[in-house]
Amino acid sequence: MAHENLRATRRQVAGALPALALGFLLAPGALRAQGDTRYGAPEAFSWDILIERARDLAARPFAQRPPAPDAAPDFDGFGRLAYGQAARLGNDLRLFPATHAIAERGVDIHVLSQGQARRLIDAKGMFAHDKVATPAGFRVMNAPGLDTKGDWLAYLGGCYFRSAGQQDQYGLSARAIAIDTGLATPEEFPAFTAFWIEELGRDHVRILALLDGPALAGACSFDCRKGTDGVHQDVRLALFLRHGVTRLGLAPLTSMFWYDQSGPRADWRPEIHDSDGLAVLAGNGERIWRPLENAPHARTTSFRADHVKGFGLLQRDRDFAHYQDDGAFYDKRPSLWVEPEGDWGAGEVMLYEMPTASETQDNVVAFWVSDTPTQAGERRDLAYRLHWTSEEPLAGTQARCTNRFEGPAGRPGSPPEQARRKYVFDFTGPVLAGETRSSGVTAETDLPREAIATLAVYPVVGREDTWRVMLELHAEKAPRPEFRLSLRKGASALSETVIAMLRA
Repeated sequence: MAHENLRATRRQVAGALPALALGFLLAPGALRAQGDTRYGAPEAFSWDILIERARDLAARPFAQRPPAPDAAPDFDGFGRLAYGQAARLGNDLRLFPATHAIAERGVDIHVLSQGQARRLIDAKGMFAHDKVATPAGFRVMNAPGLDTKGDWLAYLGGCYFRSAGQQDQYGLSARAIAIDTGLATPEEFPAFTAFWIEELGRDHVRILALLDGPALAGACSFDCRKGTDGVHQDVRLALFLRHGVTRLGLAPLTSMFWYDQSGPRADWRPEIHDSDGLAVLAGNGERIWRPLENAPHARTTSFRADHVKGFGLLQRDRDFAHYQDDGAFYDKRPSLWVEPEGDWGAGEVMLYEMPTASETQDNVVAFWVSDTPTQAGERRDLAYRLHWTSEEPLAGTQARCTNRFEGPAGRPGSPPEQARRKYVFDFTGPVLAGETRSSGVTAETDLPREAIATLAVYPVVGREDTWRVMLELHAEKAPRPEFRLSLRKGASALSETVIAMLRA
C-alpha cells in the first residue's frame, strides 16, 4: 500500500474538491502552447520515442528526484494553490502543485499536438492567487470556462490516477504498476516523472507518461474518453526491468472498504466503502465474486485466473439509503473493470486487504500476476482497457450476489447457537425469474458435510428474480478459511461463484 500520509490525503482531495472549487471562475482566456513563452521550443515526440527514452533510462541506475523546493507544506496549502481562479493548460487542463502532504516531487509537463511537444517551463498564472508552484500532476475539467463543474480525470502522486466515472464522483484509484504489494519486504512505489498531454476533442485526451523507480522504467499511454456510460481508458505499457521483481502486479486497483451491512457499524452511517467486492472473469468463463472485508490483519488472497478475461473492484450497492451520506455519496462511486487486450497467459488475480479504522485510508489492492518470473534487463509489454462506470461489467444470464449478511446461528427468538454461525447470500438475475421451490434449484458449496449444520435455498418473497441461500456453519470443521457458493439447476450454473471468508 501507499504511505499512510499519501493514502489519507488523496481521499481528502476527492472529498474537498467540490467545496473548494465552488464559486470560482476560470481566468479569461485559456493558455495555448503555440506562441506562448511559458513553453519551450517544439520537438518531435511519439510513442516510439517515449519507449526509447524509457529503455535508455532503465539502462542507468535509478536516481530519485528531490522534493520540490516550493512544495506546499500541508493539505490546506495545496488547496489554496490548486483550487480557485487560474488559467488552464490548453482547453480543459488544470495543474496540481507539489505538496509535502500528497506528492512532494515535481513532474515535467508537456503539451502535445500533431507529433510536436512543448515543455511547460513557466507555470505563472496556472495556480490560484497568482502563485507560482512546481507542478506535481494535473486534472481534466468537465467543461470549459467554469471550474464549478469539476473534473473527470486526475493524475497525482506516484503512478496513481483516477476518474470520477459515470456519476461524477471520485472513489477508488488505479496505478500504472504495483511492485511487491503484500510481501514482508517493503513495497516499491515507482512514479510518473513526465507527462505529454494531447487534447483530441471534448471529453477525449491522450496522455503519455514516463515511469521510473528502483526496479524498472517504463513508457505508459492512456487514451481516455468520457461518455454517458462512464470513462474508458485504453492503456499500453512498455516496461524495462533494472532487476527482477518478486511480485509484479499488473493493472493494480486501489480502494477502501471500512464496513457494510454484514458487520458491526463503526459510524452512524449504515455502510462506508468505495468498493464492495472483487469480480473476476476467468479464462474458462467462470464468474467469481469475492465480497470485500475490513480484514483483522493484513492478508493476501489469490484467485487462479489463467487467460483472464477481466477483473475489477466494483461498487454494486447503489442504494443511497444503504449509506445515508449526502456529502461523500458512496452510492455514486465508480466501479473499475480491467479488460485485458490479448492473452495474458497463466497467472492469478491477487487481493490484498489490510485493517482500517477510517474511511480516509485505502486498504484494498487488486492486481494480476503472471506465472512467468521477471528477469533483469527484460522488456514486458501490456495492454488493457479500464472502465470507470456504474454499470455492471459482468451483466449476462447468470445471477449476481447482491446481498450478504452474517450473524448468530439459531432460530429467531431462541438463544443463539454458540458453536456455529449464520451466513446469508442473496442472488438476483432474470435467470431466476419463474423458478419455484420445486424447480430443482440447489446451492452448491465446497464445504465438507460436517461443516454444514443447516442449508436452505429458496425464492425471496415478493422478488421474482431473487433467491436466498442461508447456511449455518461450523467454521472449525472447514478445511480452509473461505468457502465457495453458487446456485445450480442440474448441470447448469445459475449464478456466479461467491468466495466468502469464514469467521471463527
